Amino acid sequence: MYQVNDHVVYGNYGICVVKAIGKLEMDSAAKDRLYYTLEPMYSEKNLIYTPVDKKDATMRCAITEQEAWNLIDGIQGQEMIQVADEKRAEHEYREIMKTNECTGWSRIIKTIYLKNRKRLEGGKRYTAKDDVYLRLAEDFLYRELAAALNVNREDVESIISDRVKQLS
Repeated sequence: MYQVNDHVVYGNYGICVVKAIGKLEMDSAAKDRLYYTLEPMYSEKNLIYTPVDKKDATMRCAITEQEAWNLIDGIQGQEMIQVADEKRAEHEYREIMKTNECTGWSRIIKTIYLKNRKRLEGGKRYTAKDDVYLRLAEDFLYRELAAALNVNREDVESIISDRVKQLS
């Protein structure tokens, strides 16, 4: 069970703070059921209510500072996503995004970044679908890393770049 002020990742909402745990005074809520009240860190001040006893994989603990540094330090060694053809790439990216895991997001970013660099060197443009998944993966990963490292989301890309250069 999560505690008040814990950072969690909840589905497509990304990183959230647990603001309260308790029963809800809403007609649509079960009166005898406990709910988490979640506040997304990077969206309008919407609150999310989800049952404490709901057993699904859409909510997990946010990564810690040490886990964030370990992830960044391991980026160079991560395998790229291998797809037989471009038509399968979108399916692979979508499935990885559904796992809601930082390592998956970083693999998408690395794969698309290197693929785009190769395309540009060959005089080709990158695909719109790749751009969509690159932005999604960056958004989710950078927000979670920003929270773990206690920095602004805008600073995360340069932090990763600097760290990778140091380790090279």
